[in-house]
Amino acid sequence: MARTRSENYDGIHLGILTRAAALFSAQGYMRSSIADLADACKLSRGALYHYFDSKEAILFAILDAHIREVIARVDAAIAEGGPTLTQFRNVIRTIVEVNAKSPHEQRVLIHDLSFLNEDEQQTMKDLERQLVDTVTDLLVRLDAEGKIVKRTRKIYTMILFGIINYTYTWYDPKGGIGPREFADIAVELFLNGFAPGDAARPAPAGRREKI
Repeated sequence: MARTRSENYDGIHLGILTRAAALFSAQGYMRSSIADLADACKLSRGALYHYFDSKEAILFAILDAHIREVIARVDAAIAEGGPTLTQFRNVIRTIVEVNAKSPHEQRVLIHDLSFLNEDEQQTMKDLERQLVDTVTDLLVRLDAEGKIVKRTRKIYTMILFGIINYTYTWYDPKGGIGPREFADIAVELFLNGFAPGDAARPAPAGRREKI
């Protein structure tokens, strides 16, 4: 006879993922035991296994939920329509906002993906590729000068993701720059550079400004 779910099943399930992500982020997936997980979630081992078959199942659920949330919110941002630049700005805002509220999940995604089995890793990589392709498509549509060609397509896209995906290492979303402003700065920097026009050209030898 199948076990029935308690009324608060979904809340406990989400709580396990949230606390497990914090634990994995703090001390690493491999150094986190089932006992550590049970303590962090304030559950017995038996109760923990009621929700997940293994530690790896928890890791997969964390990463799957995180990536799918980003994709769903990015798709919703694009569905709002508007000019390509507006869509691009909204997509970057969305990614930054999700990462800002989920720094533990983002850290675990970047550092612990390799601990999943091959099929699970492939599922995650397929989802990541879906997100990357969406952003690449927007960049190509914005590229009026034809800078993005087959040889450089991945380079441009991953430079952009490099700017926004590693913020968990240093960025405080509760500081002076909120996620939306941070995203807008990233968009401006990526599309227009830091020193526009002649200012970006090196000064002739002997005429460099003092810093």
